[in-house]
Amino acid sequence: MAHSEETPQITVLPPDTEKIKKLWRVAGILGLVTLAEFAVAFTVPHELKDLRVWTFILMTIVKAGYIVMEFMHLRYETKVLLWSILIPMVFVVWMLVAFVYEGLHIYLGRL
Repeated sequence: MAHSEETPQITVLPPDTEKIKKLWRVAGILGLVTLAEFAVAFTVPHELKDLRVWTFILMTIVKAGYIVMEFMHLRYETKVLLWSILIPMVFVVWMLVAFVYEGLHIYLGRL
């Protein structure tokens, strides 16, 4: 059995500055949306609870969509694949909203 005297060579690549800039840009955009959420949380009065809740829901959907588009690379896929993911998601969200609405209607109707 021959023993090799070669040492493995390690090549260090320079950092990809474009990817790093893009990552910081994405982090900045998500940070701004989160900052806007904090602003809504601390400035909208308690009397406008529904407005605050719907604003949080909308901002959460925007952040989730942006994360999916950037980190799962969905932005660069073909339109058919994009629509095959988005259309069922819209129906699932619609179904959840309908179930909650109907459930509240039934629950409040029996009181």
